[in-house]
Amino acid sequence: MRMLRSKLVEIKERQHYDKIEDIKGGQAQIAWGSQIRSYVFMPYTLAKDHRTGFENGNITAVMDGDLDGFINAYLTAAANGTLGYKE
Repeated sequence: MRMLRSKLVEIKERQHYDKIEDIKGGQAQIAWGSQIRSYVFMPYTLAKDHRTGFENGNITAVMDGDLDGFINAYLTAAANGTLGYKE
C-alpha cells in the first residue's frame, strides 16, 4: 500500500509540475545583454524596447509611468507574431 501511495503521489506531483511549466512557458536565460528595455539619460534621452523596436525620446514621461506606447507596441507585435529581440 505504501509503494502504491508513493507512486500515486509521484504521478500527481509530476502532473502538477507539468501544468506549471505549461503556464510559465519558455524562459530566457538571465545574462548580460538579455534586457528587454534600455534607458539612456545622458547625453541624450531615450527609452527603447528591444523586443518591439519601440522608442520614446521623452524619458521623463516614461519614468513617470507613461508606458502606453510600449504596451501597445508589445500587444501589436505579439498579435502579429513578430515579437523578438531587435538591435
